[in-house]
Amino acid sequence: MNITVLCGGKSPERDVSISTGTQVAKALRLAGHKVALVDSALGLHDDYERMFTSTSDDSVASISDTAPDIKKLLENPEYFGENVLNVCRCSDMVFNALHGGAGEDGTVQAAFDLLGIKYTGSGSKACAVSMDKVFTKKILAGVEGVTMSKGISICRDEYRNNKDGIISSVLENVGLPMVVKPACGGSSVGVSIVTNESEVEGALNLALGYEPKIVVEQYIKGREFSVSILGDIALPAIEIRPKTGFYDYKNKYQQGMTEEICPAAISENAHKKMQTAALAVHRELKLSAYSRTDFIMTENEDVYALEANTLPGMTPTSLLPQEAAAVGIDFPSLCQKIIDESMKKYDQD
Repeated sequence: MNITVLCGGKSPERDVSISTGTQVAKALRLAGHKVALVDSALGLHDDYERMFTSTSDDSVASISDTAPDIKKLLENPEYFGENVLNVCRCSDMVFNALHGGAGEDGTVQAAFDLLGIKYTGSGSKACAVSMDKVFTKKILAGVEGVTMSKGISICRDEYRNNKDGIISSVLENVGLPMVVKPACGGSSVGVSIVTNESEVEGALNLALGYEPKIVVEQYIKGREFSVSILGDIALPAIEIRPKTGFYDYKNKYQQGMTEEICPAAISENAHKKMQTAALAVHRELKLSAYSRTDFIMTENEDVYALEANTLPGMTPTSLLPQEAAAVGIDFPSLCQKIIDESMKKYDQD
């Protein structure tokens, strides 16, 4: 197959996406595919069709410990660089390795749908809903086997017009400690854990600096886990143990900052709870091919779903490849499985 691996983009998760794309491109070439590794935000030369004949072994992209500055890229009003869509049209499949922003919120997926371009992962509507934590909480409320922490949403304009009132409402309705995060962000960019009143305003300003809508949730103390869905099967739960602080951008992507245990050393009952919940989230949000749901588990083994990820990372430290490896699926096989499962949504049309 001719496969375009699309990565980069204009979101704060750009560096993570480039690392994912690099790893995926290598694996697909090893599997015998002709692969073009393309940064969606950068233009391509006119002889772009020759990219599929390239045998270059792309080096692994390094990721800094802070989110990248994308101001220069955002100065260009067009999302796709020159000839990017043309090379995608030449593909049998686009492996979507974008993270965050238009690459994950359904916008790129909708464009591909209109152009008849096949791509991996969930469809545009499912991505749009899943990317928005406010919508996700509303849809999953009352779903059997899925529990989420209480929380409220805040809009930037509302906050600017009534800052003191919003802060008071947050303290009254959510309470301390709390988690403040952008409604549609990923990779823990703009996320804060607030433990006292003096930190509330700063946390709200930080999150609202990234997006016009944010979520403030009750902080649940417990151990962190994640469960991926591949096809329609829940993979083993993986436990995430940051060596310092919480599972933020730095701890997620810098090697050695987090200990990850898979399969997680938890009771069979707790494991089943997470797998059942992850599958329920995947189905209720109408996701396709693969997804990952993050959880917190308390000492009493109460399991809280945090959010769903429609495009889980595939970097050297990512969770999905570790979960797949625990059941004997190596990285090239995982990439091929994602393509095969993604193709099913077109076979059903």
